[in-house]
Amino acid sequence: MILLVTTAEYLGSYTLLCTFNNGEKRKVDLTPLLSYPAYAELKDEKEFERYGVDGTVFWANGADIAPEFLYENGTPLS
Repeated sequence: MILLVTTAEYLGSYTLLCTFNNGEKRKVDLTPLLSYPAYAELKDEKEFERYGVDGTVFWANGADIAPEFLYENGTPLS
């Protein structure tokens, strides 16, 4: 099965609650990515909040994140 993000909810502090097509939900802190040039613009929290979901999470500036990264770096919800 190809892993996809079906929904993402912003929890604040650059953290998303991602739901995947396998039914799992994971809380993902994306703060570490903000040090990379592709994500630097997202340090402005208003820009970070302008994300969309289309199988993964993406932003208006063209940045996106592989669903596998979100899954592997997320904390499962019990």
